[in-house]
Amino acid sequence: MEITVWLALIGLFFAGGLTPGPAVMLVMASSLRYGPKPALLPALGISFANLIWISAAIAGAGALALKFPSMFFGLKLLGLTFILYLAWRMIASDPARTRVDAKDAPPRPVLFFKGVGLQLANPNALVFFGLILPAYIDAGRPLWTQALIIMATVTATEMFGLAVYAWAADAMNQRFAHPQFTRRFNQFAALAMVLTAGFAVVMTSLAN
Repeated sequence: MEITVWLALIGLFFAGGLTPGPAVMLVMASSLRYGPKPALLPALGISFANLIWISAAIAGAGALALKFPSMFFGLKLLGLTFILYLAWRMIASDPARTRVDAKDAPPRPVLFFKGVGLQLANPNALVFFGLILPAYIDAGRPLWTQALIIMATVTATEMFGLAVYAWAADAMNQRFAHPQFTRRFNQFAALAMVLTAGFAVVMTSLAN
């Protein structure tokens, strides 16, 4: 992979990691509920799901998406449905509940796989990994060498961005002692999750 292509890739995913979306909202909500360190577990799950997406992109999922658009559109709608469910859970949560102690947070695998499930269902991921990422891959060079570079780059930038949001949410925790503020944040976070996922579905469908 050319150094200029790699730097462009860093810029793309660094910006993506800092852009609010379903993954960011999940990590922020987890941080507010359980603290910033437990919130890194869904962040790790999201990063693990990214590795699956990258592997699929290297294997040619983008080409398959163009060949079988109806099938991929159905998968995107299923992903959007899952995110709608998470958004509903966020809106329906009790705004008066306080943070639980980290030791009382759900088991680590639950938090981790919540992140995995969200990112695998996230239509935004199809934009980055299915349609954009293949443009950074040089078919004339060893594909899996490039895949390892991409995986390391995406994981580092994603974890950095999600960690920033986890600790930023923790710093705002005093504001969330007020139920009205918490309710409005939950509504905003849920809306952001649904709108960004819906936007990705529309844009990738138009691209097809």
